Amino acid sequence: MKRAIISALFAAGVLGVASADIQAPPASEYTPTRKLGRAIANLIYSVEEIPLGIINWTSREGDYAGFSVGIVDGTATMFERMGYGIYELVTFWAPTYKCTYKPPYQGRCGMSGLKEYNPNGGLSEFPAELSFQSYYKYSRQQRD
Repeated sequence: MKRAIISALFAAGVLGVASADIQAPPASEYTPTRKLGRAIANLIYSVEEIPLGIINWTSREGDYAGFSVGIVDGTATMFERMGYGIYELVTFWAPTYKCTYKPPYQGRCGMSGLKEYNPNGGLSEFPAELSFQSYYKYSRQQRD
């Protein structure tokens, strides 16, 4: 009897862990609040695209390109990001892309592949940060 109870508890534990994988579908992290947050971030931080354009063009082509083409490219990207921000602010309550709130971005960028981006326009889901950015919640590891 004791063996049957232990076997039943073990089987219930294994089945409970096995079904935990399908509890949250991939689109569950994209909600109306995330879309609203993305819209507000795009509107507020779209101005950062101008210095980011200068930095990108200066590192690729030099100072003259950075302060001429970089300003124009950054300004165009700023207005593009503002447009997406206004669009998502107006439609944050409604699913738009394949009945989800996920932006219609096709690829991933960066070494870790955490940021999604639009390969046609080059915009990431959230605006770029001009300061230090870390995806990790810790700075040191404890050694055994």
